[in-house]
Amino acid sequence: MILTTNDILYRIKKALHLSEEEILKAYALEEYDMTPEHLENMLKRRLDKGFEPCSFEELGVFLDGFVTLKRGPSDKKPSEDEALELTNNLILKKLRVALNLKEHELQMLFALADVELSKQQLSSLFRKESHKNFKPCSDELLDSFLEGLDEFYYEGGEEY
Repeated sequence: MILTTNDILYRIKKALHLSEEEILKAYALEEYDMTPEHLENMLKRRLDKGFEPCSFEELGVFLDGFVTLKRGPSDKKPSEDEALELTNNLILKKLRVALNLKEHELQMLFALADVELSKQQLSSLFRKESHKNFKPCSDELLDSFLEGLDEFYYEGGEEY
């Protein structure tokens, strides 16, 4: 399965029961000009009338704003030349930070999607790419995480 940025945004919205207002607030916290119409069109299915693709920048800005929305503003100032490519690993990391997920909670979310990860396998997903034990997060693994998140929240888990 290949996940698109639109799929990821939609799945996060669905799993965490986010309103479009909350998503717009996340964009506003990053001082990004997101219109309700564009957001609505990004959340449509690809074959629906009015569908608009979600850029990597738009997904990244949302995730940054979501972290700020859930955790408050960061004291760290990102350096201008530190333009990080939005990878599945970074998406997973931003969601982990926003939702304040601990290692055992991450393992539980993956397990809900029938994926068993050891502590070492899990930590390898959050290492820097230059680290010898870094492991890229596949679309299938990110999909499993989002599925576990949806399953956990649907089953009446804690509200994030």
